[in-house]
This record gives sequence, C-alpha cells and structure tokens, in this order.
Amino acid sequence: MECLIGICGKDFVVVASDNLAAHSIIAIKHDAQKQFELGDKMVMAVSGDAGDMSNYAEYIQKNLKLYEMVHGYKLTPNAAANFSRKVMAQSLRSRGPYMVNLLLAGVEDDGTPSLYFMDYLASMVKEKFAAHGYGSFFILSTLDRYYKDDMTKEEAVDLLKLCIREVQSRFIVNLNAFSAKIIDKDGITNVGDIPASGTVHKDVPKEAIHPELIARA
Repeated sequence: MECLIGICGKDFVVVASDNLAAHSIIAIKHDAQKQFELGDKMVMAVSGDAGDMSNYAEYIQKNLKLYEMVHGYKLTPNAAANFSRKVMAQSLRSRGPYMVNLLLAGVEDDGTPSLYFMDYLASMVKEKFAAHGYGSFFILSTLDRYYKDDMTKEEAVDLLKLCIREVQSRFIVNLNAFSAKIIDKDGITNVGDIPASGTVHKDVPKEAIHPELIARA
C-alpha cells in the first residue's frame, strides 16, 4: 500500500515517500520515515516489510560508511546502487530475502544527478523518473505527461504535488502525507511533509476520543 516517487532534474533529484506505517489493515502511525541518508548527497527511499526495510537500509548505510572509513573516499551513487543491488541479489538466493523495493537518488561531485529504481528481485535500472507501490499505477502517466529534462526544482516539486494529489484522489487507501527531499551538489534539503486533503487519526480532536482511551495511550 506504500508509495515512493523520484524525479531527476538537470542538476538535482527529488525523492518522496509516504508516511504511513501499516500492519495488515491497521494503520500503525502516520509519521513513519522511509528515507535514509547514505551520505551528504545520497538518499535511499525504501518500501516493503517494516523489519526488512530497516535492516536492509541500515546495512547499506553502515557499510557505505565503513567503506569510506577504510578507503578514505565515498562511493558514488552509481557504485552505491550496484552495491545495494549485489546485497539484494545475494539475499534473494538465501533463506531470508529482503522484501523491499527502493529508489536510490544521489548527485556526483561534478553535479550530475542519478536516480536508480530497484525492486525486491534485484532488478535495477537508471531512470529520469520512477515510482514504487500501488501509487505508481496512478502517477506514472502523470510523470510521463509533464516531466521535462530541464525542469527547475520548483517545477519538480509542483509535479510531485500533482502526483500526490492524484494518488490521494484515486487510491482507495488514505496515504495521508508524504515526506520529500531534494538532493543537489550542495547536499540534501528537506522539503518537508506534503499533507493530504483527507482526515487521519492525528486530526481527530482530543474531545472526540473517550477519556479511558486517552489514559491508556
């Protein structure tokens, strides 16, 4: 039920992920963070099983840091994407494969942006724009229609908001808000949460909740 979105511009990448953490048909919380910073100019957005998501992303994160400490330099987004794919492929051939999908976005030292799409079967491709999850059924056509190679950051964020509105108006599940980041040669900028138009649990006034339930919380 999750949704990841990535848009690659001329010298930047925008990545967004929904904030919903769910188990079965139950919404656990609406402020889950599914983006992991792999460096000063690299972000991985992950969706899938909650345990695998955390284990996989942290394993990649810590190993990239270890590589930097041992060798004295950081891996490029391309190298990090290939390492991530290798880890995914190896787990696929084990008894405990990672059930995660991801978008890896980063910018080279010369300012060249990269966006990599990878699924739980360890297939990987470099894209101009990409999406994961059920939301992708609704927004890939929007991205295909409005994407431009020379988009500005403002245009990319506007396109991202258009995609999120499409998901929120068409998808039966309420993905209440998305977190977004912009990666460029200067580093990672937090765009902040893009809220939904619908109502979620955190918007319910306290007076409407039974006092005993508040006491137990």
